[in-house]
Amino acid sequence: MNNAVAGFSKLSKKEKINWIAKEYFSNPEEALNIIRNYWNSDEKLQQLHDEFIENTITNLYIPLGVAPNFLINGKYKTIPMAIEESSVVAAASKSAKYWATRGGFKATVIDTEKIGQVHFTFNGDAEKLESFFNQIKPKFFSDTQNITKNMQQRGGGILDIQLKDKRNLLDNYFQLHATFETKDSMGANFINSCLEQFATTLKEEAQNSDLNIQVVMSILSNYVPNCIVRAEVSCPVEDLTEKHISNPQEFAQRFVQAVQIAEVEPFRAVTHNKGIMNGVDAVILATGNDFRAVEAGVHAYASKNGQYSSLSHAKIENGIFTFWLEIPLALGTVGGLTSLHPLVKLCLEILEKPSAKELMEIVAVAGLAQNFAALRSLTTTGIQEGHMKMHLNNIINQFEANEEERHLIKTHFKKNVVSHSAVVAFIENLRK
Repeated sequence: MNNAVAGFSKLSKKEKINWIAKEYFSNPEEALNIIRNYWNSDEKLQQLHDEFIENTITNLYIPLGVAPNFLINGKYKTIPMAIEESSVVAAASKSAKYWATRGGFKATVIDTEKIGQVHFTFNGDAEKLESFFNQIKPKFFSDTQNITKNMQQRGGGILDIQLKDKRNLLDNYFQLHATFETKDSMGANFINSCLEQFATTLKEEAQNSDLNIQVVMSILSNYVPNCIVRAEVSCPVEDLTEKHISNPQEFAQRFVQAVQIAEVEPFRAVTHNKGIMNGVDAVILATGNDFRAVEAGVHAYASKNGQYSSLSHAKIENGIFTFWLEIPLALGTVGGLTSLHPLVKLCLEILEKPSAKELMEIVAVAGLAQNFAALRSLTTTGIQEGHMKMHLNNIINQFEANEEERHLIKTHFKKNVVSHSAVVAFIENLRK
């Protein structure tokens, strides 16, 4: 790119694409064809997608799959998963089938409290500020009545507002720390609207009381340590037996050790938790929720004791193997993409139109299932055997193998170790 572009957002979609093709590609027509090939043939549907974000040029497809046979709290579920990584859906499905014959998954929502804050500075007597806050606290509720009315009718609303003194962290720094219940909506817009009104009320009342308060910002928090769901599986140790587990006691002990390592070793914990999030993010994306917000909150929660640690835990007690996790999940099943994106609506239909609490349970179970599959592989056959066999298709597609070559490659690697170099060598040898 030689020059900056002026007024890009004001260009038409066609003009934007033509500029990109001309500016960045030696073969502009080839680039244009790739961009157009990923447009939806239904113009109305494409326009809907175009308007989700700004400066849209095309769609980046991520595969949407399903993992069936999840027995959750006594009911079977088929879980939709949107993800590009090989073996994730297969691993989840395998875990679902495994635990369906061992009592299934148990999931419980512990709490659904969400948080927002008004950050402000105050240079003066803290006791005077506290007295002022206690005096005007009812006004925060009354001034937001027009915002909270509909939410209150659904059983939600503002739970509490507290004044927090944070001067130990920054000079003159205080917060209004508010907690919310948003029922089946994720509630971001609702919370932020309430917070902005809190800030307005705070400034107006401070001015009337001649207090030197300066509001810095008002924003929800994606760290929701009191919006927690627990998912677990358990069975007698001897029931863990299957194809790759001939000695269930030894397997259970090694599995617990693997989890304990992730509890104390951050380098392992990050990869361990990434495996959990493979399952979590895939369901969140499929159901139109914000996986970036969930990721940020989950990893903060993994560090809540001062060191990054495993989100899941395991134990053997009185001959019973138990594996569980507790994670913060602020999710919604109404509003946002859930009512706009046709595939998101379809995914929620597959899940039988869950409430936000039910979706929290499903997502947590998907994360636990993914983690179990990874740890079972790591402590038995090794992670690469299954993963690389699933990755084989990607390598075959990369080399544009024809049908005959595909058959020969897959037949060969049924009995041979899959690695990128081994597949490449086999393809090159085929084509000589």
